[in-house]
Amino acid sequence: MVTAFFIFLGLFLAQSSPPRIAFAGRLDGNWDILVTDFSGRPPFRLTRHPGGERFPVWSPDGSRIAYGAERDGKWELYVMSADGGQPRLLARDFVAKGPRSWSPDGSRILFESLRDGNAEIYVIDVASGRVTRLTWNAAEERSPQWSPDGSRIAFTSSRDGNREIYVMTADGSGQTRLTTSREEDDSPSWSPDGTRIAFASSRDGHGEVYLMSADGSRQSRLTADSAEADLPRWSPDGTRLLFQSVRGRNYDIAVINADGSGFRRLTTEPGYDGSARWSPDGKRIAFLSGDQRQDFLYIMDLDGGLKSRISDLPALDPGWAP
Repeated sequence: MVTAFFIFLGLFLAQSSPPRIAFAGRLDGNWDILVTDFSGRPPFRLTRHPGGERFPVWSPDGSRIAYGAERDGKWELYVMSADGGQPRLLARDFVAKGPRSWSPDGSRILFESLRDGNAEIYVIDVASGRVTRLTWNAAEERSPQWSPDGSRIAFTSSRDGNREIYVMTADGSGQTRLTTSREEDDSPSWSPDGTRIAFASSRDGHGEVYLMSADGSRQSRLTADSAEADLPRWSPDGTRLLFQSVRGRNYDIAVINADGSGFRRLTTEPGYDGSARWSPDGKRIAFLSGDQRQDFLYIMDLDGGLKSRISDLPALDPGWAP
């Protein structure tokens, strides 16, 4: 294990700038935001508060991290420099556990809130703190994701009876239903070029990963496995997708080419392996691995399969810096 880690470390430090991963780590009995740069030093602790901090999301330029913080039983949105400093409160009393995604230009953040009794989608202007509600339905609206050019937002809604994939413009107008399955469609993920959306669906009896054009046309099943497939994520170059593969209580991480070929299960151990995230160069992944008690942060070489634990802290919510 130690030897494998230092092999990884050498590979990382050989790059022009060492990569960084933000994550929530359990310290002093609560969750805080930490960043590791694979230097061999302990992860750098960004937050220190008796309340919980989770769900870190990097700004597109890697200079800031937005996150959710629990204060007096309510979740609020904060942002701070990725190098540390004083956190800035973005949204108070919005019952929002954490940010979903930054706009590609770094000016706005999407999030969900239960402040009006059900999950709705909001956007906040980072500079001014001005909050705008984008959806207005009695149904649950979740999983908002910016398109790569920032002009559209994909999300899920149960407004028509079951969870389906919708898209709207960045100001909330033009809300259009893309899927019409009788079963659940969930977890939309834009391709890097913005022309396709991957999503999970149980329309064929159990969970599989599907693809469609960004306008909802040409829907097709990508996976065909006895395991439940969920939470697809595109590789940075748009050629492959990571996804969660579930067999009973065993959670694994799998990868498949965008044309449906090359299916491969990356983890096979009993227990939980999940929350997989591509590195910016698409050559490795960060993920959580553990049991029912606690999970730890690992990295894996996608080609060689080398797996190394990079922190001894219980961890959640990993995310690579851009």
